[in-house]
Amino acid sequence: MDAATKAPEVLGAFYPADAPSLAAGVDRHIAAARPWALRPKAVVAPHAGHVFSGPIAGSAYRLLAAQRGTIRRVAILSPPHRMAVQGLAVHPAHAWATPLGLLPVDRAAITKLLALPFVAENPAPFTREHGIEVHLPFIQRALGQVAIIPVLVGQATPQQVASALEAVWGGPETAIIISSDLSHYLGYEEARAKDIGTVAAIEQLRGDRIGGAEACGRHALHGMLERARALDMRATTLDYRNSGDTHGDKARVVGYASVAFEYAQEARLTDSDRKLVFDLAQFMVRFGVEHGRRPKIGWGELSPSMKAQRASFVTLTLNGALRGCIGSVTAHRALHEDIADSAWKAAFGDPRFKPLNAEELAGVKVDVSILSQPRPIAVNSEAELINALDPDRDGLILRDGQHQALFLPHVWGGIPDPRVFIRALKRKAGLAPDHWSPETRAFRFSVESFGQSDQH
Repeated sequence: MDAATKAPEVLGAFYPADAPSLAAGVDRHIAAARPWALRPKAVVAPHAGHVFSGPIAGSAYRLLAAQRGTIRRVAILSPPHRMAVQGLAVHPAHAWATPLGLLPVDRAAITKLLALPFVAENPAPFTREHGIEVHLPFIQRALGQVAIIPVLVGQATPQQVASALEAVWGGPETAIIISSDLSHYLGYEEARAKDIGTVAAIEQLRGDRIGGAEACGRHALHGMLERARALDMRATTLDYRNSGDTHGDKARVVGYASVAFEYAQEARLTDSDRKLVFDLAQFMVRFGVEHGRRPKIGWGELSPSMKAQRASFVTLTLNGALRGCIGSVTAHRALHEDIADSAWKAAFGDPRFKPLNAEELAGVKVDVSILSQPRPIAVNSEAELINALDPDRDGLILRDGQHQALFLPHVWGGIPDPRVFIRALKRKAGLAPDHWSPETRAFRFSVESFGQSDQH
C-alpha cells in the first residue's frame, strides 16, 4: 500500500477483516432497517464496533442508500479518541483503504478546509482512530465508491465547525455524516433516560443541551446543529438503542442513535402520517364536544416523524372565520402529543372564543401546521424587518420583553402588505403598532400545512 493511501487501523477489532464477512454484515444491518420515507442531507450515526452499533447505523445508511447515484461524495466528521486535537484535523492521504477496496479522498475539498485557520493537516490523531473508519464499509455498501472528506473535530466552536461544513456542503451530490455515540458506561435505565433527552435536544436543534456526557462527538454535532438552524432543517431520530439492546450486557452500556436531517421546506410527512395527524386533531375536537372531557389515547406503533420533537399549530375555522388557533412556538414534545394538545386547546382553550359546541361541530374546518425551529432575523428596525421578510413563505414571531405573538404563513393571504402584517402582529402581542425598541426580536419559521382538503 503506497504512502498516498491510508491503511485500515481497526479491522479485525471493530469490524471483520475479511471482505465477504464484512460486506455480509453491513448489508444485513442496512437491510434490517426500516425504509422510512425521509431523504436526508445529513445524518448522525454511531461509530462503535459493528456488532454493537451496526444495527443503529444501518438505519441512517438505509436512507442514504436510497440516494445512491445522486450522492457522489461524503463528508465524515468524527471526534478523535486517541489524541487531543485543537480545531479540526485532516489527513494527507489521497485514499482510504478497507477490506472492500479504496475510497478516494476529495482533495479539492480538503484544500478548501485547509484555507480555514482552525483546520490543520495532521496525520498523528488518525493513528488507531476508529470514529471515521468504521463508517467506510457502510458508505461503500450503501453508496458505492464515492469520494470522502474525512475530518476529526477536536476542541472547536460550533461556528468553526459550521464554517467547515459550509465549505464542503455542496448540493444533493454531497452527504454529511456526523459520527458520534451517546452516553458511555452507565447502567441500562440511566443511559436510556439520558440518551432520550439527548436525541430530543438534537431534534430541537439545541446543542447547548448536549455536553461531553451526552455525546462524544458533541463538537461536530454542535456545528451540525448550528448549520441546521441556519438552513431551516428538521431532525428526525430514526433509531435509538444501546449496547445492552444489541449485545446483551446491560450493566455498563453505550448509547447509539441515528438521526436524519432534512430541509424543512422540502420535508413532508407521508400520506399515512398526514392522515393520522388530521384524524387525531379531528378526534380531539369531536370527542371533546360529544363527551365534555379530554380523551385518553392509547398510542400504537408510530413512525419516527410522528415521535420526533416538533412544534405544531391547529387552526379551526367556521364559515371561513377563525374559530380557534393554538399551538407551540418551539418544539418541546413529540409531534403526536403536540397535535393532540393543540387541537384540544384550539377547540376548548383559546381565550378569544367560547368552547366549541355541538351546533358548530359539523361545520368546523381543521387545519394543521408543523413548524420548523424559529430562526432569528438580524434587524434593528421595522424597516429592516420589512425588507428581510419573504411574504407568503415566512411565519413570523415578534418578541419584546413579556410580549410575544406569532403569525403562521397563511396569514399573508389576508394581510399581504408586510408593513400591515408586522403591525397587526404587534397588536396581537399587546404592543403599539408603531412600537420598536432595542429589546424587539424577530424570528422566522417555515411550516408544513395540511387540512381537510388534503385528505381527498
